[in-house]
Amino acid sequence: MRIFAPFLALLSLVSAAEKPNILFIFADDMTYEAIGSLGLTEVKTPNLDKLFASGTQFTHAYNSGGWNGAICVASRNMMMTGRHLWYAQREEAKMGERRLWPQLMSDAGYTTYMTGKWHVRMKAETLFDHVGDVRPGMPNQVKEGYNRPLEGKKDVWDPTDQSNNGFWKGGKHWSEVEADTAIRYLNMAKKDEKPFFFYLAFNAPHDPRQSPQEYLDMYPVSDIKVPENFLDAYPYRKVMKAPHSLRDEKLAPMPRTKHSVQVARREYFALITHLDAQIGRVLETLEKNGQRENTYIVFTADHGLGCGRHGLLGKQNMYDHSIRVPYVVVGPEVEAGRKISAPIYIQDSVPTALEVAGAEVPEHIQYQSYIPVLRGESRGRDQIYSAYLKDAQRALTKDGYKLILYPGGGIARLYHLEKDPFEKVDLLRTGKGREVARKLFAALKSEAKLHGDELVFGEYKALK
Repeated sequence: MRIFAPFLALLSLVSAAEKPNILFIFADDMTYEAIGSLGLTEVKTPNLDKLFASGTQFTHAYNSGGWNGAICVASRNMMMTGRHLWYAQREEAKMGERRLWPQLMSDAGYTTYMTGKWHVRMKAETLFDHVGDVRPGMPNQVKEGYNRPLEGKKDVWDPTDQSNNGFWKGGKHWSEVEADTAIRYLNMAKKDEKPFFFYLAFNAPHDPRQSPQEYLDMYPVSDIKVPENFLDAYPYRKVMKAPHSLRDEKLAPMPRTKHSVQVARREYFALITHLDAQIGRVLETLEKNGQRENTYIVFTADHGLGCGRHGLLGKQNMYDHSIRVPYVVVGPEVEAGRKISAPIYIQDSVPTALEVAGAEVPEHIQYQSYIPVLRGESRGRDQIYSAYLKDAQRALTKDGYKLILYPGGGIARLYHLEKDPFEKVDLLRTGKGREVARKLFAALKSEAKLHGDELVFGEYKALK
């Protein structure tokens, strides 16, 4: 089936009113496993399950990393600018010198809307036509929310306690507020002759993971499975520069206990299910307004999360649970129920949306449209580059393998993702895989240059 082909050929010839709408739904800290219909976790996401069934899923969608502990800053800067990781970092202070994603959509004849999490330098109000309920990088956390729960002690933090503020600050859960604003904007857009581009960015399921009691009740702690790759401590957490002192990692006690991980995952899943309910409200409005048929919907997240895997809670690492996210595209001419394993970066959304809008993709956009992959005309990328901090972590995913490097300690790790999807067996520690690792190392050094990486790669004993 050739996706989009006849439709896109006409886009440059039609009026703005006939162009498709684009709804981009962005979650925060949501790992690729957190879609119920995938069967990888206990999480319940009935509305997202329906959305994934009605569109084409990219099963291997990635964010390439970050230049500080707040990975979402890098992810969102790359999304707005269309620039690769280290280019985006170096240009962050002057990001307004080029036209950004919403401005480019406006140039293409779209009315632009935004609500929710922002977390980039420029004010959203200067980029979008309509902006409401902009939220900070994360809901405020309190000291009681860290280092919990402790074995044998009463948990002093309650995710339903509205006096802790966080997602409850202002009196109403932020996910509900963001959905309310989205519904209001969709109703506005219904009366507009121009098509809409809507950037709907939820703060959930970022911590503090607070949700109403009814959602927590769906996940009894005793029913939560401990991840297959559970560790009480990650052995290289210091050299990878994501130690226990890092904010995300301080949420649960060290060494990790199975119970604390069960509690963390319970609250994570509950907040995701609550988020799913709000997304369901938005999609229902789109349907009622008669906007669904001519709207491309993308759902994804800025990055993933460890949440107890490998002894890690945060996203400052190179494992799939933290760099890989859910990704689905739904809309006219897009095949339902299809899965594509070709890897993409989530920021490929930018040139893809511009192409759907019939607009020319500016030369400064470094990501690539995945429409040729949807059409079946291209196999897309064959490798994914990932990095954390200028000198802390690097990774390359290619040919079913992943090579992870910790330059500060000269440490290399190799995983066969097709046989070992949860990255439990480091092949280099077993004495195997050196030839594969050396090939990936050479490819990584070459790919790093394309992303503006200035790291001088040293030697790694395990690769010799």
